[in-house]
Amino acid sequence: MKVLIIGGSGLISTAITRQLIARGDAVTLYNRGRTLLRIDGAVQTIHGDRTNFAAFEAQMAATERFDCVIDMVCYRPAEAESAVRAFAERTDHYIFCSTVDVYTKPAASYPIREDAKRKPDPAFDYAFDKMACEEILFAAHARGALPVTLIRPAHTYGEGGALLHTLGWDTRYIDRIRKGKPILVHGDGSSLWSSCHVDDVAVAFAHACANPITYGKAYHVTGEEWQSWNQYHQRVAEALDAPSPTLIHIPTDLLAKALPTEATWCKLNFQFNNIFDNHAARQELGFRYTVPWIEGVRRTVAWLDEHGRVEPCSDHDMEDRVIPAWRRAETAMLD
Repeated sequence: MKVLIIGGSGLISTAITRQLIARGDAVTLYNRGRTLLRIDGAVQTIHGDRTNFAAFEAQMAATERFDCVIDMVCYRPAEAESAVRAFAERTDHYIFCSTVDVYTKPAASYPIREDAKRKPDPAFDYAFDKMACEEILFAAHARGALPVTLIRPAHTYGEGGALLHTLGWDTRYIDRIRKGKPILVHGDGSSLWSSCHVDDVAVAFAHACANPITYGKAYHVTGEEWQSWNQYHQRVAEALDAPSPTLIHIPTDLLAKALPTEATWCKLNFQFNNIFDNHAARQELGFRYTVPWIEGVRRTVAWLDEHGRVEPCSDHDMEDRVIPAWRRAETAMLD
């Protein structure tokens, strides 16, 4: 089949592209051409900026008709509206990469299912805009303009990406783990988190392409080793044959005030339990959780090492300033 991927150079879209090529699909990528592709195999590429709506829609009108469109870089409502205009009557299937962050936090019950309440904090721009995109696309599907499927990954990682931690994605975290330096953790580290390797996530997208049973539905494709953040860091150290880390717990609200840029996601997301029911994707998208966390960490860090991407923690001393300040505050409270 003919598949268009809007994006194509990112972590998940690279894995999807590889799987589609392996099964013999004809893949076209639409992106700005600024990121080197990590794909072995023949793909066609259309360069452009999907946020230039008139130009993007004109480009799509001038291309061949695609059996399926997978949109990996739709983040804002105006982009979703443009996608509806661009692909209505021009594809048999439009798959939107959404996110599990669209749900209300904390959830009413766990594990979270696809019909859970979707109302993220408006301050969480990424989640709030993704929810708005979902509403636009569901409405287009309901009126028969565009057959839509929504896929909601959680934390996705793997070769070509990095490892998430309390303050973001920087790879200095890996160097800190290896050197046995203390690791800053939001709250008491007991909230639950799920991570899924990109190769497993990509399977669901590939299976959805020619699957009419998915029309009008949403699916989780998330990790199934539910682990606390404390366990997360401890297992990263185990994967890297590093010393068991000293975890420094700082209240999430305080972190968000002290580090408003770096710790915003902790307050809006990480402090809550993030565990999800994958039953629907298992039943209808062939999803399986096959890459254990420790194995996935080893593979991810090996890729980073091979490409010289692990930054030395000495280049950035934020944790080494924040942790002593917190320890002094703890001591002062006990005096």
